[in-house]
Formats: sequence, structure tokens, C-alpha cells
Amino acid sequence: MNVMGAAVLSGNGTAQKIKYPLTEKIDHTDEYHGIKVADPYRWLEDDRSDETAAWVKAQNDVTFGYLDRIPFRQQIFSDLEKAFNYPKYSAPSKKGAYFYFYKNDGLQNQAVLYRQKGLDGAPEVVLDPNKLSADGTTRLTVFSLSKDGAHAVLGFSKGGSDWQEYNVMDMASLSMLPDKVEWVKISGAAWQGDGFYYSRYPKPDGSALAAKNENHQVYYHKIGTSQQDDELIFEDPANPQRFHTVGTTEDEEYAILSVSDRGKGKDGNGLWALKKGTANFKAIKEEITDFSYGVVENIGEDFLIETNENAPNSKVVLFESGTKVWKTVIAEKPEPLQGVGAAGGKLFVAYLKDVTTRTYVYDFAGKQEHEVKLPGLGSASGFGGEKEDTFVFYTYTSFNYPPTIFKYDIAQKTSTVFRAPEVSFEPEDYVTTQVFYPSKDGTKIPAFITHKKGIQMNGRNPTILYGYGGFNISLPPSFSSTRIPFFDQGGIFVQANLRGGSEYGEAWHEQGMKLKKQNVFDDFIAAAEFLIKEKYTSPAYLAIQGGSNGGLLVGTVMNQRPELFKVALPAVGVMDMLRFHKFTIGWNWIADYGSSDNAEEFKVLYGYSPLHNIKENGSYPATMITTADHDDRVVPAHSFKYAAELQAKAGASSTNPLLIRIDTNSGHGASNTKKALETQADIYAFLFWNMGLVWR
Repeated sequence: MNVMGAAVLSGNGTAQKIKYPLTEKIDHTDEYHGIKVADPYRWLEDDRSDETAAWVKAQNDVTFGYLDRIPFRQQIFSDLEKAFNYPKYSAPSKKGAYFYFYKNDGLQNQAVLYRQKGLDGAPEVVLDPNKLSADGTTRLTVFSLSKDGAHAVLGFSKGGSDWQEYNVMDMASLSMLPDKVEWVKISGAAWQGDGFYYSRYPKPDGSALAAKNENHQVYYHKIGTSQQDDELIFEDPANPQRFHTVGTTEDEEYAILSVSDRGKGKDGNGLWALKKGTANFKAIKEEITDFSYGVVENIGEDFLIETNENAPNSKVVLFESGTKVWKTVIAEKPEPLQGVGAAGGKLFVAYLKDVTTRTYVYDFAGKQEHEVKLPGLGSASGFGGEKEDTFVFYTYTSFNYPPTIFKYDIAQKTSTVFRAPEVSFEPEDYVTTQVFYPSKDGTKIPAFITHKKGIQMNGRNPTILYGYGGFNISLPPSFSSTRIPFFDQGGIFVQANLRGGSEYGEAWHEQGMKLKKQNVFDDFIAAAEFLIKEKYTSPAYLAIQGGSNGGLLVGTVMNQRPELFKVALPAVGVMDMLRFHKFTIGWNWIADYGSSDNAEEFKVLYGYSPLHNIKENGSYPATMITTADHDDRVVPAHSFKYAAELQAKAGASSTNPLLIRIDTNSGHGASNTKKALETQADIYAFLFWNMGLVWR
């Protein structure tokens, strides 16, 4: 494949001065249910070829040449570094005499794992991931302590990959044992006795990117042994696209096996239990449907389970193993159940009310005892622990409230601040409001709007509209220090809670999946129209942003309504909706998207697929696609093919730049702090430059 070099813009930075790399087209056509679909950039799916590498270099030469000419780009990066440079802590977790927590001093590429004896003890470093690689891209992904706290499983990911390697640490000496477990994916580390359960795929013949991601297996590893001696606990080669994951109950009496079959379009899971000392799993819920089940805690031989079976907002039930009877413990409520945790002999139950957290304490019989009063309308997480604990930690945050760790005394039913962030700005200078706007079909959609106090709503504010809308994932209020410099420049950040997420339970999710996916795009378009109508911004100052499924959202919406936006920022997007299930773990998404193998679903997918709906000679917003060479979740081929098609069809007709920024040694998200800040700085620089604004 021949890839021509390119000369970048000059003068005023208009896209008419850009000469894009000429991406060679091949003659390749697929037929779907009688419809022939050309795929001229199929060769870009091979991200290990020399031809693709040359294409990536040519594209990055154009993109970084463009970004290098933006005069305030370095100033933005400096402002982001300053805003991000403060100590960031995780909530502690207790095991034996020690409390464990993560801390990033400010600009460290990876957070460091610490422990201390008691709450007042001196912290000591357990592991500093920054010392594991020269570029700081090796991440600590798993830290799981044995019941007695004598050993821990540490999982590592390199260069942003979803593949992990597990090692074992002796917690007395803080030294690594020889144990090494490879090819781990979609897994935790669940201890039982002197070993742990984990899930992996068979070792691939070639590279990790070439791995099939089929036949997910559960193994048991005993400390001090080789991986080749691990005991195979469960596999199902007849159903190669099923996920098999195992957790253990706190008393380690049971291993709980969860099995999902999303490749066949099923959104739920089955559940099995293996009693310690026995050989066979016994079914709790054998049939895999669209209902989900998760064990919260065992009460002897019975299990408290969170489920949405015949309860779209979810409920808590007790499964009696002896009689196979299911009893409701906490009934479904009008608000969706966000999560359930057990600690100190209590259940901590969190609900979402208009996308903000409400947390209550229940006894194991389902009696509500207390509401944990939170500082405001935001998000709270944590509340985990063990049966003997007398207090738990939780973290509260909102758009203008940096993450703050609270200690909740279970007996006294009181919360106190345990650790507040040492930020260098005044959160009170910024304001968040929640609005509800009508979508195309009249459905009210919530959105959070955040900006600095006192700005004028004159239609000239640079605005980022962010969304996701899929996979039963909610977008609750969250804090990002890198938004503060944007707010200080008069910017507005809008987070729309689109259908397809879990903001209002399973019914909300179902309204934005498979054949109903257009609802998600309509919700996002309606958000833009609302912001323009209410003079928060105007098309000349409006940017849309989203990642992964949100990248699909941005790619689709800029095809359908390009005139609404000045800038489009699709990140690591699922852009080829006809072939997404052909790559790595993509078959897992059939449960949410449907599949081109199904005639009815193909029609819908083909109708909105970003790659297949780019208009010839179209006029598109200034677009900067972002992806990474090590993304083995949403493979970069999605973005590569989309960028090539966008440039070929609209590069000459669009008056705005159509660029792709390809990070190296990163994956489905930046692999370290420096890369994250560099990407965000380039996004702000691209946004301001194309809106005709100056970063001051």
C-alpha cells in the first residue's frame, strides 16, 4: 500500500491548506443480506503491517504539524499540569492491622500503592509502578489481598493493553515471589485458602493483538507453583465467546461463577456456586437470559443477590440453597439500584435519583435503618468492608466538588471528613446546574451544565457537549481538575445523560440499544439544540465529545447533523458497525448493538454506522479523531478506516480540518498521566483554534 506524504497548513490554519495523506483503496466488497458494501480500507485492519505503520506516521505528521502551529498549545499544557498537580488519594481499605491506599503526589504517571498500621501510622510504599517501565506506562491493575493478609495478587498491564500479568507478593517482606500468571483478561483475583481463582484465555499463537479472545477459562493458582500446574476449574469450549469469572465469599466457603453470553446477544448472566471441599458447581440461576445476577454476600448456605429479574430498577433477593426459593429482601423502588455492598453486618444500598447518589443502610433482613447524608447532589462510591468492621470509607464528588474521602461510623451513623483534597483553586467559583430537556420523541433527558460563576449566556461560550449512552452505564457527576482551566477561559461543560445508560434503570437502557439506538443520537442532537436555543452557546462555539461507545455517538451525530457543531472529538470510537464483532473482544458488544449477521439489525446498523454514512463532498465540523496503537478493546482500525473515509469523501469539500491523532504505547485510554495531559491539551488547543478563540 502506498501512502503519500503530506504538507501541513500554513498561514491562518484553514483546512484548505492541508494536504491529507492519500490512502490507497483496494477492491473489496462484502455482501450482507443481499446488499453489497464496499470496504476499500480493509488493509488498515492489520495494525501490525509496515503499510499501516507508514500510514500512521503520515497521519501523525499532518496532525502534529497542525497542532505544533497553534501558538497557545504549550500554554494550555502548562495550565493543565498546574491544575492537575495536587495530591490525589484513594479511600483506604483495611486488611488485618494495615490500611492500604493509593496516592499520586501530583504529576506522577502512576499512583503509588501504600500501607500504614492504623489510621495514624506512618505510610510505607508497597509498590511504585513508576519504577516498572522507563515511560511510566506499566499500570497496577489488580491488588487483591489474601484473607489473612499474608499475600497479595498484583496485576499489571503494559502500554495500555487489556491483557494482564499476575504476580504474587509476600506482604511481610514486600517482595515478589516467583509466581507468574499470564494471558489474564476479564478477571479478578479471588482468594481461597493458599491460592486464588482467575480467568484467562489460551496463549495465542501470535501477538496479543492477534489473540482470538475465545474459550475464557477459570483456573486456580496455588502459591509457590508454576502456572503450568494451575488447576483448570471451568471452561466451555462449545461456547467460546462466553465470559467466565469467579469471586469468593468473604468466609471463602464458596466460589461464585458468573457466566455471560453477550456474543449471542444476551445481556444477562448465569450464576453457579462451588462449596469449598466439593467438586461440582451447583446452579443458582442456570439459564442465561437478559437478566443479571450478582452475589452480595452469603448467609450460611444461602445467598443475598442483586438482580433485575422482573425488576428493571433492580432489587435484592435471598436465594435459599436448600429449597431453591427466591425471597425478596429489598423490593424494587422507583429509583434504580446503583449498587449494594456489605460491611459491618449491614448492607449499604445506593440508588440513583435523577443521576445523583442516595445511600441507605439496611440490615440483612431488608429493614432500612439510616440514610447516609451526603454533602450535596453528586456521586458517592465505596462503603465496602468486612463483617467485623465498625466503620467504612466512601468517596464523594461532583463537577465542582473534588473527590473527598469520608469515614462513616456504623454504630453512630455519622460521617466525618477523613481526607479532603489540597486543591489550589476555589470550588465555590464554579457552578453546576441540572436541566431536563425534551428529546425528539418528547422524552425528558437530564443534563449537567458546569461553568464558572458569572459568565454571560450570549451564545458565544465555547462549550463541550459530552455523552455516552450505552451498555447500561450511567454518567453521574464527577470532578476533573483539567476542566478548571477550560472553565477559567469561559468554557461550559455539558454532560448529557442519554438513553442506553442506567440512569433510570433497565428500561432506560433498553430504549437506547439494538433497534432503538437512534434514540441515543436523537437525545444528543436535542441536547445541542437546547444549548443553542437557551443561548449557552451556538453552532460556531459548540464541540461534541465522547469515547468508545461515545466515539460512535460523536461519529454518528456529526454525520446526521454536521451543521450543529463547530468541533467534533470522537475518541477510540466503534466506527465500523458491520464488523465490530470481528475484532478482539468486540463480539461482546452484540448484546447492546445487535449484529450485522441479523438481517433486521443489519439494516439499523448500516443506517447509522459512522464509517458507512459519511457524505460525499460533505461539510463537516473540525474533527480530531483520537486513538492509540495498543488499543486491544476498540481496535484502532475503527478510527483508521473512519479517518481515511472522512478525508477521502470530505477532505476537499470541508472547510475544517479532518485529522486523526494516534498515540503510541497507549490503549483504550491514556496509559499514564503525561500522555493524558498531552492529549487533553491538544484537544483544547484544537477546539479553541477552530473556534477562532485565544487561550489567555
